[in-house]
Amino acid sequence: MATKSTSTTTQQQDGAVGNKPGLRKPVFVKVDALKPGTNGHTLIVKVVTANTVLNKKPRNPTFRGSQNQNTKIAECLVGDETGVILFTARNDQVELMKPGNTVILRNAKIDMFKGSMRLAVDKWGRIEVAEPENFVVKEDNNLSLVEYELVNVVDES
Repeated sequence: MATKSTSTTTQQQDGAVGNKPGLRKPVFVKVDALKPGTNGHTLIVKVVTANTVLNKKPRNPTFRGSQNQNTKIAECLVGDETGVILFTARNDQVELMKPGNTVILRNAKIDMFKGSMRLAVDKWGRIEVAEPENFVVKEDNNLSLVEYELVNVVDES
């Protein structure tokens, strides 16, 4: 019995209990390193602008549930010292994305919209307002202005 409890505490100290892996340290990436179709990014960015695109009331206000909430979508220009990209904020995320805020985007992904990249954080990610950083946002390198085209390559071998 004593050996079982000591092995359990050893596993807990290592950060892994049973078959669960321990937590990994986040790898922060810069905006200019973002590529189409990628996900799992962690970034520290400043919010440059925030424009509300959609603010829709629920269809049936008497119905209770998640469908009875307001739908808010805002397009926010976020960036760091390497460049800027458009971020799509949804519902509760809109309040966090105020111009001038420094935010940490965890598990962010790149969505393609009309051939250009957009950054988004879905239910598997997280947005945290952080302490203000002292970098200057490089606004002349906008990754959302670059258009991509999907090309199917046929292997003729």
